[in-house]
Amino acid sequence: MSRVLAILVIALGLAACDSVNTVTEGFKQARAVENELQQSTGLKPQVGFNWNNGRLLSVTVIYPRLHEKPLPELAEAVRSAVSHAFKQTPEAIVLGFTLEKTQGNT
Repeated sequence: MSRVLAILVIALGLAACDSVNTVTEGFKQARAVENELQQSTGLKPQVGFNWNNGRLLSVTVIYPRLHEKPLPELAEAVRSAVSHAFKQTPEAIVLGFTLEKTQGNT
Protein backbone atom coordinates (compact mmCIF):
# COMPACT_ATOMS: atom_id res chain seq x y z
CA MET A 1 0.00 0.00 0.00
CA SER A 2 2.80 2.44 0.88
CA ARG A 3 4.52 1.67 -2.42
CA VAL A 4 1.38 2.63 -4.39
CA LEU A 5 1.03 5.81 -2.34
CA ALA A 6 4.69 6.69 -2.96
CA ILE A 7 4.30 6.16 -6.73
CA LEU A 8 1.15 8.27 -6.73
CA VAL A 9 2.89 11.11 -4.85
CA ILE A 10 5.85 11.02 -7.26
CA ALA A 11 3.56 11.00 -10.31
CA LEU A 12 1.57 13.96 -9.00
CA GLY A 13 4.77 15.82 -8.21
CA LEU A 14 6.10 15.33 -11.72
CA ALA A 15 2.82 16.47 -13.25
CA ALA A 16 2.80 19.56 -11.04
CA CYS A 17 6.38 20.41 -12.05
CA ASP A 18 5.38 20.46 -15.71
CA SER A 19 2.42 22.73 -14.97
CA VAL A 20 4.55 25.08 -12.89
CA ASN A 21 7.20 25.14 -15.62
CA THR A 22 4.58 25.99 -18.27
CA VAL A 23 3.21 28.87 -16.21
CA THR A 24 6.69 30.16 -15.33
CA GLU A 25 7.78 30.09 -18.96
CA GLY A 26 4.51 31.72 -20.00
CA PHE A 27 5.11 34.65 -17.66
CA LYS A 28 8.67 35.05 -18.99
CA GLN A 29 7.36 35.06 -22.54
CA ALA A 30 4.61 37.55 -21.67
CA ARG A 31 7.22 39.91 -20.15
CA ALA A 32 9.31 39.55 -23.31
CA VAL A 33 6.29 40.59 -25.41
CA GLU A 34 5.68 43.59 -23.13
CA ASN A 35 9.31 44.71 -23.43
CA GLU A 36 9.47 44.22 -27.20
CA LEU A 37 6.25 46.16 -27.72
CA GLN A 38 7.35 48.93 -25.39
CA GLN A 39 10.51 49.36 -27.47
CA SER A 40 8.66 49.36 -30.79
CA THR A 41 5.58 51.40 -29.79
CA GLY A 42 6.69 53.53 -26.83
CA LEU A 43 3.85 52.24 -24.63
CA LYS A 44 4.11 49.25 -22.31
CA PRO A 45 1.07 46.98 -22.58
CA GLN A 46 -0.12 44.32 -20.16
CA VAL A 47 0.09 40.83 -21.64
CA GLY A 48 -1.86 37.77 -20.53
CA PHE A 49 -2.03 34.28 -21.97
CA ASN A 50 -4.13 31.11 -21.92
CA TRP A 51 -2.52 27.67 -22.33
CA ASN A 52 -4.41 24.37 -22.52
CA ASN A 53 -2.68 20.99 -22.84
CA GLY A 54 0.47 22.56 -24.26
CA ARG A 55 -1.42 24.67 -26.83
CA LEU A 56 -1.35 28.44 -26.72
CA LEU A 57 -5.02 29.31 -27.04
CA SER A 58 -4.93 33.07 -26.69
CA VAL A 59 -2.76 36.04 -25.84
CA THR A 60 -4.31 39.29 -24.63
CA VAL A 61 -2.46 42.57 -25.11
CA ILE A 62 -3.97 45.61 -23.37
CA TYR A 63 -2.49 49.08 -23.88
CA PRO A 64 -2.98 51.71 -21.15
CA ARG A 65 -4.45 54.17 -23.71
CA LEU A 66 -5.12 54.60 -27.41
CA HIS A 67 -2.04 54.57 -29.56
CA GLU A 68 -1.09 57.02 -32.29
CA LYS A 69 0.13 54.25 -34.59
CA PRO A 70 -2.43 53.11 -37.20
CA LEU A 71 -4.27 50.03 -35.98
CA PRO A 72 -3.11 47.68 -38.80
CA GLU A 73 0.54 48.55 -38.04
CA LEU A 74 0.04 48.10 -34.30
CA ALA A 75 -1.74 44.78 -34.87
CA GLU A 76 1.15 43.53 -36.99
CA ALA A 77 3.69 44.60 -34.34
CA VAL A 78 1.67 42.74 -31.68
CA ARG A 79 1.32 39.63 -33.86
CA SER A 80 5.05 39.60 -34.57
CA ALA A 81 6.07 40.10 -30.93
CA VAL A 82 3.68 37.40 -29.68
CA SER A 83 4.79 34.83 -32.27
CA HIS A 84 8.45 35.63 -31.59
CA ALA A 85 8.33 35.47 -27.79
CA PHE A 86 5.94 32.53 -27.39
CA LYS A 87 7.58 30.62 -30.26
CA GLN A 88 4.16 29.60 -31.56
CA THR A 89 1.16 31.42 -32.93
CA PRO A 90 -1.85 31.41 -30.62
CA GLU A 91 -5.29 30.59 -31.90
CA ALA A 92 -6.35 34.17 -31.06
CA ILE A 93 -4.69 37.44 -30.15
CA VAL A 94 -6.89 39.97 -28.35
CA LEU A 95 -5.75 43.57 -28.68
CA GLY A 96 -7.37 46.19 -26.45
CA PHE A 97 -7.04 49.68 -25.05
CA THR A 98 -7.99 51.16 -21.71
CA LEU A 99 -10.29 54.16 -22.10
CA GLU A 100 -10.22 56.38 -19.07
CA LYS A 101 -13.26 58.21 -17.76
CA THR A 102 -13.66 61.64 -19.37
CA GLN A 103 -14.17 64.81 -17.33
CA GLY A 104 -17.81 65.32 -18.37
CA ASN A 105 -18.98 61.77 -17.54
CA THR A 106 -19.80 60.68 -14.01
